[in-house]
Amino acid sequence: MSPSADEFERAAKFVRDMPESGDTKSTDEQKLAFYKYFKQANEGDCNEPAPGMLNFVGKAKHNAWQSVKGMSKDEAKVKYVETLDSMVANWRDQATQKGF
Repeated sequence: MSPSADEFERAAKFVRDMPESGDTKSTDEQKLAFYKYFKQANEGDCNEPAPGMLNFVGKAKHNAWQSVKGMSKDEAKVKYVETLDSMVANWRDQATQKGF
């Protein structure tokens, strides 16, 4: 089932507002998953040049985004929400409590 645009936006806001520590702290792998699906959902395929080899974070982000090349924007939204669902099962309730 495809998430509505509103649900994707709510998920993105929830992820942006997640604390850096505690129960909802995301791993680097999860952060890269959120990043690549968000970029793909909003911009489509990566058309930016790869960063320099000493830019480790930039390279990881670029490679992650490249890994979903060809994925539709709608599928990327689904994957974004699914990633959050697997990480925080009750995020929708928490988002509602926070007013978004």
